[in-house]
Amino acid sequence: MNARLSLLAAAAAASLAMTGGAFAQNAKNMSFFVTSAGLGKGGDLGGLAGADAQCQKLAEAAGAGGKTWRAYLSAGPTKDGPAVNARDRIGKGPWVNAKGVTIAKNLRELHGKNNITKQTALTEKGEVVNGRGDTPNEHDMLTGSTPDGKAFPGNLNLTCNNWTSSQYGSAELGHSDRLGLADTDIARSWNSSHMSRGCSQQDLVATGGSGRFYCFAAK
Repeated sequence: MNARLSLLAAAAAASLAMTGGAFAQNAKNMSFFVTSAGLGKGGDLGGLAGADAQCQKLAEAAGAGGKTWRAYLSAGPTKDGPAVNARDRIGKGPWVNAKGVTIAKNLRELHGKNNITKQTALTEKGEVVNGRGDTPNEHDMLTGSTPDGKAFPGNLNLTCNNWTSSQYGSAELGHSDRLGLADTDIARSWNSSHMSRGCSQQDLVATGGSGRFYCFAAK
């Protein structure tokens, strides 16, 4: 009996090691994830540079730091330059999640019929993000983008002052689980479903999120 238990334990350990090895390899090849947590300051991400740095930091901790990571965020025009489109920041694809599943082969597919769902929009740790029906619901992703991944007109502040404010404006949000209050394209949109109540952390939580965003490996 003891010998049999020992064999079972050895088999379980070997299986666990193989699973862990496979995940580590997938994590190394990962090129898309949802941030495992927001920065806790609402829409103030430290601008695009601060959001990119968070993507890079989380990717490095997961073993995928050998790439240039960018946050999927658009920003409006400023006195120093034109508007920035999220789609122009993230490379050309393909993109795979922490478990090796392809979510889109290219920009056209990403902004068309992609494979982003609750089961595939994983964090850098390979974890599923709470969605509609879970407590708390955290499916709202900061994007500041139109459905085709572009910035809104400059007179609209849907980027929390270009991701530098927790007080002014609001944020355009997408649903990582592709679920909403209605069965419509807008409610199911991964990148442009609705705006937040405001830019504070409390406003983001009340709307259905926590200040998370998408990260893509640009190269």
